[in-house]
Amino acid sequence: MITDTIQNLTYYRGLHPNLDSVIDWIQDNRLETLPCGKTSIAGEDVYVNVMDADLLEAGDKAFEFHHLYADLQIDIDGNEYWEWSSADISAQDYNADDDIGFISAAAHADGTLGESRFVLFFPGEPHKPGCKTSSCQRVRKAVFKIRLR
Repeated sequence: MITDTIQNLTYYRGLHPNLDSVIDWIQDNRLETLPCGKTSIAGEDVYVNVMDADLLEAGDKAFEFHHLYADLQIDIDGNEYWEWSSADISAQDYNADDDIGFISAAAHADGTLGESRFVLFFPGEPHKPGCKTSSCQRVRKAVFKIRLR
């Protein structure tokens, strides 16, 4: 997991070619102009889902994980709380068609999106985005799906 500000996103160039595609795309486009839904950047290897999402209490959500894709998440409007866990996902239920599984786990790190911050969750890392903050119950967000495997 990496969390930082969007201004520093270029520092992560070179970690993976598909991440480089996202970095280039973000530099050339304005997130706030994107419509809700899926926008392809490099076919199924790199795309972004923009959504308006109601936030939930952290305790009411499970951790999610992916095997193929990393999630780079940015709040376009509003702010949300997230959690990350280092829990083992090897024996968990996983839906290969949607590249997603869910587990219950303890949080080992957390943070807040919004105000030009991003978080990048790698495949195999349980994460819990979409949680309420004291000042926000709904966000407009972009989730970049980056195929790493």
